[in-house]
Amino acid sequence: MALDVELAEIRDFLAAHEPFASLPAAVLGSLPSRLSVGYHRRGTVVLAEGSTPVELLVVRSGAVELRDPEGDLVERGSAGTCIGGAALATGDPQPVTVHAIEDTLLLACPAAVFHGLCGRYADFASFFEHRADRLRHAVDRQRQQHVTGADRTVLQSRVGDLVGRAPVEVRADETIVDASRLMSEERISSVLVTDGERLVGILTDRDLRTRVLAAGVDPAALVSTVMTPDPATISPDALAVEALLELVRRNIHHLPVVEDARPIGMVTATDLLRLQQASPVFLVGDIAKAPDVAAVAELATRLQWVVTGLVRQGTSARDAGLLVTTVGDAIEQRLLALAETELGPPPVPYAWLTLGSRARFEQALGPDQDHALLLHDDYRPDAHAPYFTELAERVTSGLETVGYPRCRGDKMATNTKWRQPLATWRDHVTRWVGTPTPQAVLEASVFFDLRHQHGDPALSAELAAIQRQAAREAPLFLSHLAAHAASQHPPLGFFRELVVDRAGDHRDTLDLKRGGTNIIVEIARLHGLACGSEETSTLARLEDAVAAQRLSPELAADLRDAWEFLAHLRLRHQVERIRAGQGPDNWIDPSTLSHFEKRHLKAAFGVIRSAQGALAQRYPVREMT
Repeated sequence: MALDVELAEIRDFLAAHEPFASLPAAVLGSLPSRLSVGYHRRGTVVLAEGSTPVELLVVRSGAVELRDPEGDLVERGSAGTCIGGAALATGDPQPVTVHAIEDTLLLACPAAVFHGLCGRYADFASFFEHRADRLRHAVDRQRQQHVTGADRTVLQSRVGDLVGRAPVEVRADETIVDASRLMSEERISSVLVTDGERLVGILTDRDLRTRVLAAGVDPAALVSTVMTPDPATISPDALAVEALLELVRRNIHHLPVVEDARPIGMVTATDLLRLQQASPVFLVGDIAKAPDVAAVAELATRLQWVVTGLVRQGTSARDAGLLVTTVGDAIEQRLLALAETELGPPPVPYAWLTLGSRARFEQALGPDQDHALLLHDDYRPDAHAPYFTELAERVTSGLETVGYPRCRGDKMATNTKWRQPLATWRDHVTRWVGTPTPQAVLEASVFFDLRHQHGDPALSAELAAIQRQAAREAPLFLSHLAAHAASQHPPLGFFRELVVDRAGDHRDTLDLKRGGTNIIVEIARLHGLACGSEETSTLARLEDAVAAQRLSPELAADLRDAWEFLAHLRLRHQVERIRAGQGPDNWIDPSTLSHFEKRHLKAAFGVIRSAQGALAQRYPVREMT
C-alpha cells in the first residue's frame, strides 16, 4: 500500500511538469514503476559535458545548474527540470555539465522507455528537440566570448584552491630588515606576521614605503611596530567572490587565508581576476587615482564589462549589486575629492548622502542619480551657499559625464530642497512622518534609503538616527507606507498569467523593477523602519524584520529568493542588451524566457502578492487627523 502511495505521488509530480503533463493519464500512471531514484550531494557532478547519457534524469527535489565547457552559467533548474534529454534525443554528446547546487533527488527514466515515449507522443519529443536547440544556442553564444575559462570561473572557485604556495611568515619579534630581506628573496609583495601559529599582522610593500622609509623608522625596529595588526582574513572554504568582495570593500590587494587562526596562504587581487577589464578591484583603485572627470568617465566604461563577467560567472545578484555599488561609490567619491581640490576646503562641515539603490548596495546598470547634501547647522546661506551650490553642480555634472543621468524627479543635491542643514532635514522628516501625504510618502521612500558617502560621517549618523526614531514611533506613517507598497501591482493576471504592456514603446514586455524588485524593496523598507533597523539593504532589512518578529521566517525567505531571482534576471537582461549594442533597461519579453524561468517568474510575483496581502493586517489603515 505504501508503495502504491509513493508511485501515485511520483505520477502526480510528473503530471505537474512538462513534458510529462502532455502524456495520457494511463501512460503517466504506468510510468513511475519504470523509474529509479538517485541522489546527488551538493557540489557533485550529475552529468558531465561530453558524456553519453543512458537515461533521462528529472529533478524530484533540490536544484542544479548547467555550465558550458568554459564554465559559464547557462541555466539553473529546480524540481521538474529534465537533464540529459536533449542529448539522449539527438544522440549527441551532452553539451553542458550539470552540477547539483543543493542536495538533489533525481528520477531516472531508462533510455528505452524515453525513446518509446518520444516515438509515440510528438509533444513529448518536441520538448527535447526545442531544448536541444536552446542549449546549443546558449553554448555557442558563450563560446563566442574571447575570455579563457580560467578567468571566467575563478569567482566560483574555493579560496583554498587559489592558494598556490605555503604562507611566507615572519615572527612578530623579528626586525623590519629581516622581513624585507625575506620578501626580496621570495619575490613577494607581502609577508604574514605570526605569534606562534597565530596570525597577528601583515606587512606589505606599501607599509615599507609609507611606514618605514617615508617615516624614517629604523629598519632594525620590530616588525610588530609597523605591520597592519589583525588584518582582514578569509576561510579556505569561502568562494572566491567573497574574497573579491572583501578586497573591494576595504580597497586592499592582499587577503590572508586562515583556518583555525592559523594562516595557510594568501590570495591577491591578481589571483582572483587576471583580466584588467574584469577586475573591480583594479577599477576602484584606478578611479581613486584619476586626475580629472574625463579620466573617471573613461574608466567608468569598464564597469559594464565587469558586470558582464559577473553575470557569466553566475554571481548572485546580491554580490553583483554590491560590486557595482562599490564602483559607483568610488566614482562619486573621486568626483567629490576633485571638486574639493578645485574649490578649496568647505566653509562648514557637510555630508554627501547617496540615496536609492546605491544606498541599498543594490545598484544595477543604467541608474540615474539620487543624492543629497547634509550641511552643518552652522551653515549660513548668504556666506556659504555659493560654495555648496558649486560643489553640488560639479559633482552632479561629473556624474552625468560619467554616465549617470540626472534624476528626472530632481532628487539631487543641485536642488536646494535636497541641500539643507541638519535642522531643516529634521523638520522635513518630522513633517513626512507626521503628515504622510502621497507626496510625503514618495519623498520619504527615497530619503529613508540613505547612506553616508563623503564628508563628516557624524552628521550622516545623526540624521539616520533621527529617521529611525521618527519612523518607528509613527504608526500613521507606517500604515501609509504599507498602503503604498500594497498598491503596486506585480504583472501577474487573475489566472497567474504574466501581464505585459499591450501598446507603446514597451509592447509585449514587463518591467522587472517597477512590478518586481521595487515592491520587495518597499516591503523590506517598511518592516525595517518599523523595527528600527540600521540596515539599508533589502535583504538585511528582511533579516532584521524576522529577528523583530515582524515577518515570518518563511515569508522572509520567499521574499529573499524572489528578490534574488528578479534582480539576477534583470541584470542578465541588461548585460544581453549591452552585448547587442543597446542601452540597459528593465523591460523583459517573457517569450524569450525558458519554461523554468517563466515558472519562477510567476512564483516570484506570487510571493510579492502574498507579502502585500499580509501588510494590511500588520499595518492597518489609519486616517490623518
